[in-house]
Amino acid sequence: MPNNKTPNPPDDSELMPHAAPLAYFNPEFLNSPDGRILRILAEYSEPLARFRREKIQDTVVFFGSARFASLSQAEQKLTLLERPGSAQLAAPAHLPGQPDGDALQATLRSAHAAVQMARYYEDARRLAHMLTEWTITLPGKRRRFVVTSGGGPGIMEAANRGAREAGGKTIGLNIRLPFEQMPNPYISPELNFEFHYFFMRKYWFAYLSKALVVFPGGFGTLVELFEILTLAQTQKLAKKIIVIVYGTEYWNRVLNLEALVESGSISAEDKKLFTFADTPEQALEALKEGLTRYHLDPHAVKAAAEEGPEIAKTLP
Repeated sequence: MPNNKTPNPPDDSELMPHAAPLAYFNPEFLNSPDGRILRILAEYSEPLARFRREKIQDTVVFFGSARFASLSQAEQKLTLLERPGSAQLAAPAHLPGQPDGDALQATLRSAHAAVQMARYYEDARRLAHMLTEWTITLPGKRRRFVVTSGGGPGIMEAANRGAREAGGKTIGLNIRLPFEQMPNPYISPELNFEFHYFFMRKYWFAYLSKALVVFPGGFGTLVELFEILTLAQTQKLAKKIIVIVYGTEYWNRVLNLEALVESGSISAEDKKLFTFADTPEQALEALKEGLTRYHLDPHAVKAAAEEGPEIAKTLP
């Protein structure tokens, strides 16, 4: 037989009104796939607001290895390893069948190499210092050519450190990784950024920069160098970007650009997209000449009309 029983009316407690969370205060939504567009926009709008507040017009970006230590740190580590018995304790566990002496020698070779490569840390620090000393004398209300790095250790730390020691503002564009890359302590606190999306971080590297200084580094450094060169080669940035590749001897060992030219992969003209430098003084002169010619000379560029970052336009 059909059940004609009338359902019980709702209890008064069930009718009590309760406010739903505002969408932009709802973490479940903001962290969901549906909230991704808002997270991407936030990584555009929030840095833009801070750059405007701090009157940052444009930047000079430093790239290079995160693994290079300062000279004092590298020498201190080597000194400790060279003490009797110290290197044996520091050496990694050797592979089966590998003599203990091999692991010990590998550890010492690595420490000696670190001392050699530490000169690039010191050169980046000195170049950032000298560049900042020059930029803070430039007239105008906005900050020009602010030293910027990926925010981490190594060459990134050296660049932020040199700029900070010169008394200037300095930017760190960090990235959140499963194994945390902590921001170095020399970034100006108000210009310390952390990104989730690599492509939004790369956007801020490319679109505020008027120059790029590439110190010796590994995979990440190569990626950043060739991405910027590709943008310049294909004229996707409506600005002249100065690219300084620092350390001729290192890069000639790592890259065979002549092979690319000979094979027709690039043209000989493409090699003019960057300049080699081997001393901080040489790099500084190239930066000052290029930045003045393309971005300070009133006959070369029009003065920016608005008070804010000078974000490059893309060509149609």
